[in-house]
Amino acid sequence: MLLNYLWLALFFIAIAVALIKWVFLGDSTILPAMQTALFDMSKTGFELSLNTAGLMTFWLGIMKIGEAGGMINFLTRITAPFFSKLFPEVPQDHPAFGTILMNFSANMLGLDNAATPIGLKAMKELQEINPNHDIASNAMIMFTAINTAGLTLLPVSIMAYRLQAGAANPADILIPSILGTFISAFTAMILVGLKQRLNLLSFPVIGTLSVFIGLLVWLATAFSQMEQSVVESITRVAGSIVIFGFLLVFMIKAMLSKISVYDAFIDGAKEGFTTAVRIIPYLIAMLVAIGVFRASGALDYILQGITYVVEVVGGDIQFIPALPTGLLKPFSGSGARGLMLETMQNLGADSFAGRTACIIQGSTETTFYVLAVYYGSVQVKRTRYSAGVGLIVDLVGVIAGIWLAYLFFI
Repeated sequence: MLLNYLWLALFFIAIAVALIKWVFLGDSTILPAMQTALFDMSKTGFELSLNTAGLMTFWLGIMKIGEAGGMINFLTRITAPFFSKLFPEVPQDHPAFGTILMNFSANMLGLDNAATPIGLKAMKELQEINPNHDIASNAMIMFTAINTAGLTLLPVSIMAYRLQAGAANPADILIPSILGTFISAFTAMILVGLKQRLNLLSFPVIGTLSVFIGLLVWLATAFSQMEQSVVESITRVAGSIVIFGFLLVFMIKAMLSKISVYDAFIDGAKEGFTTAVRIIPYLIAMLVAIGVFRASGALDYILQGITYVVEVVGGDIQFIPALPTGLLKPFSGSGARGLMLETMQNLGADSFAGRTACIIQGSTETTFYVLAVYYGSVQVKRTRYSAGVGLIVDLVGVIAGIWLAYLFFI
């Protein structure tokens, strides 16, 4: 329901701002600009859906091989003690646990092309045990909340952009970025856990998270001492190993189980293409609203208001130029990336604002895109408090990014 109100709010605020600028400021270009944004984003949404159709077709085909060959069941048994505490309504032997693990792993390694199709597969499996297919289940909300936290262990693309922008040490934002995304993910987990009254203090949860935190600290420390080229090389190889490792293990296990690998792939691929087509209306609806909102200039007024409030209370305003990245990230990943690059170009990659924008970029996620695509793929109409949790997590990510920037660079 909140997603519906937010979608309408984007349109109404955009139109109100445009009318004010037209009537009182004499800006006759604003309405044509919004019209252009409307048509452009409709086209973008459709093209984006078509571009992802191939990825979804391929990866859901691979997932079908893993399911038929028994690898998904194997991953399910391994992760059940931990995930059963986060998703108590999901049976412990349900294959969704294995799929969720693969989605989280792909996200942490920055393998977006694999994470989204696998995430859509997980949503389909969660929908199968959802008693009301029109309303998001508790498990769906927990799953999407963690995904909207932008759980990325290695922000390689951000470091690459910093290198291109002339940063002296492109990896200097690595540790604060990891800490930021860690804070966002735990905020999502805690918010949903409290709402659903889950026991997050149980041994499987605490033990698993302790191991994860230890690994995270070790990786952050190790990578922070390496040259940018070495970090990029390691992560590139690691990503390739993970991708082809999945393929090889899934196929070998299916062959040993005497499963027709090709037939299983085709069955899953058909499902992937259907899913890609199904999300088109949801994706276009959200992108059009976001495009019109941006074109109206409403985001600029919000930024000016925040600047005024910070100055009135006597706060430091060095972070203000980085705020547009955080404000736009829930709505548009490419738009936020463009603003991050613009900040580094105008103020310098090693400026406080440039570093802050990069940390914020790595600590947040495109919430509305995730919700539109994930829930749209299973045609859930009422997402309950998913949008509210996602926006709170994004806010925490922005605040954490700013705080970490001051902690590390001031």
